[in-house]
Amino acid sequence: MAIVIGVDVGTSGTKAVAINERGTLIASALVEYPLLTPKPGWAEQDPAEWKSAALSALKQLAGSPGVNAADVKGIGLTGQMHGSVFLDANNNVLRNALLWCDNRTAPQCDAITRKIGERELIGMVCNPALTGFTAPKILWLRDNEPDLYEKVKKVLLPKDYIRWVLTGEYATDVADASGTLLFDVKNRTWHNELMSLLGIDASFMPRAFEGTEVTGTLSNEASAATGLPAGIPVIAGGGDQAAGGVGNGIVRKGVISSTVGTSGVVFAFADTVSLDPNGRVHTFCHSVPGKWHVMGVVLSAGGSLRWFRDALCPAEKAIAMEIGKDPYELITEAAEAVPPGAEGLTFLPYLSGERTPHKDPYAKGAFIGLSLKHTRAHMARAVLEGVAFAMRDSLEIMREMGVSITQVRASGGGARSPLWRQIQADVNKTPLVTTNIDEGPAYGAALLATVATGLYRSVEDACDAIIQVVDQCDPKSANGPIYDAWFKEYQEGYSALAPGFARAAKMV
Repeated sequence: MAIVIGVDVGTSGTKAVAINERGTLIASALVEYPLLTPKPGWAEQDPAEWKSAALSALKQLAGSPGVNAADVKGIGLTGQMHGSVFLDANNNVLRNALLWCDNRTAPQCDAITRKIGERELIGMVCNPALTGFTAPKILWLRDNEPDLYEKVKKVLLPKDYIRWVLTGEYATDVADASGTLLFDVKNRTWHNELMSLLGIDASFMPRAFEGTEVTGTLSNEASAATGLPAGIPVIAGGGDQAAGGVGNGIVRKGVISSTVGTSGVVFAFADTVSLDPNGRVHTFCHSVPGKWHVMGVVLSAGGSLRWFRDALCPAEKAIAMEIGKDPYELITEAAEAVPPGAEGLTFLPYLSGERTPHKDPYAKGAFIGLSLKHTRAHMARAVLEGVAFAMRDSLEIMREMGVSITQVRASGGGARSPLWRQIQADVNKTPLVTTNIDEGPAYGAALLATVATGLYRSVEDACDAIIQVVDQCDPKSANGPIYDAWFKEYQEGYSALAPGFARAAKMV
């Protein structure tokens, strides 16, 4: 039976999955690597780590029981968005890649906005200048490391560097390219006029393909490193959010997803370009050919709970190790005993700044209302609720825009927690469903490969045949008014603290 592979170059590791044409997971592999934070607000990774991890993960798949390498028909790629890999004329990596969660480029974002104008910029590329995007990273290199900038010949996104490793081809896809701030999202092509205005050489950027197009084939060198046959088609794929949308079946109007991973994303399908004139949510091309999506991003969603676990829960981690349990289970079990609203404790999950709706790289996390009554369990509940409030910000903007919402699908690590699913359903006053697929963007990349290789006629057909709703969490009506009140307090808490966040950032 035919096999396709999806590869996800993530922030914490590279994951590869092999599925058959019925969508059954045959094998998976995950290779982790570190996140580098050389200064506050900076986030980098060495692309060599991605290369080693991707080749290793593919080699593990090739050697897995049930995987006959000769049956592999295609490889789909996805990965963390916005990161910048700077290559010289000999394809050497010039420095560590700047990642999506790196906030050093606030001065460059300000300069872009002053030069172009925020409304004009949104009109050109459908999005405002944000620190996570690629264009300000290119300008940061020009402004701060000019000797390296002079050597730049190509700028690749994370998964597209792995594409070059596997095929020797420079290419990207329209969904990932949408997050560079250099892409004409409406017309699905590079915005050469904007690049000229910013002084960025258009030749830096690779050719952009639709998500189901073939961009190259597995090279002899990559074949030797992975054990997979040379010549396997490598498909354009998509940025992790668009590929994750495919993996969740978000390929028709009305169905949206709420994904809690390191970041949190509310993702809605769109048949046509739909814009928030204030740029609070992103409008990008979808990996579904000829379609778009609207997306709100919380930079520290699951990342906030991970911080809480690592910084404040050493006892839970130790106990969990002794009894063979996940420490997150112990944390959420304690939080479940705390009533909605955490008895007056609110958490702002802005540990990495924030995108939606604030566009504020200086935002910081905060517990508001902390008292002697509050315990770690209260703090845990406040973290879960704070992330849900941050996700609701995106949902409310989409409702303002007239985005059709008939079903919300939960995914990511946060979807594994019954309590967190219930909190999200209660905060949004909307049922939350889960599907039979829990493999994330890598699975979506594999589904795109099923279309590119002719196993399915369209992305919609592949999703209809494979993805099914398996569970539904209904909101508790009694909790709705409670969370409405605390959501307002949450929003006002940020407004009150925001000026201090900006001042503090200048002092550090």
